[in-house]
Amino acid sequence: MSTRPHRLLFVCTANICRSPMAEGLARAEADRRGLPVEIRSAGIMGLQDKPAAPNAIAACREVDVDISSHRSSGVTEEDVAWVDAVLVMEMRHQRELHKRHPELDGRVVLLGTFGGRPEIDDPIGGWMWRFRRTRKLIDRCIGRFYDLLDPRGVADEG
Repeated sequence: MSTRPHRLLFVCTANICRSPMAEGLARAEADRRGLPVEIRSAGIMGLQDKPAAPNAIAACREVDVDISSHRSSGVTEEDVAWVDAVLVMEMRHQRELHKRHPELDGRVVLLGTFGGRPEIDDPIGGWMWRFRRTRKLIDRCIGRFYDLLDPRGVADEG
């Protein structure tokens, strides 16, 4: 039986703070673990082609993760067809995705639950310490989520 990488989509509101941080941190952690993953991020707002927030870039740079080339995007039909798991930051993101894409049922998860919290607060407009706190929480949640993934990948049905 052949396998393929896990396909993960991190979703927040505008795709300029939390989900780009999660995308970069998840890539770095997957590299450290040798975990086969493909990762994207998006926002429910549909904001297009905006850079990550400067403090999000700086907070990730502090742990040697570069998200400076990130550009925002909305959740697309292609993302929905592609993804194995959608990791959202807030309950409203989960509700909105279920409303727009009922076919995602069972694939949308609150990322914060892997860190003992239902939601991961948006640091937008906040001081640098808020971005650092968000980065640490996201990183911890990703690590615990990755602990549950099959290290070989997903069985390829095609």
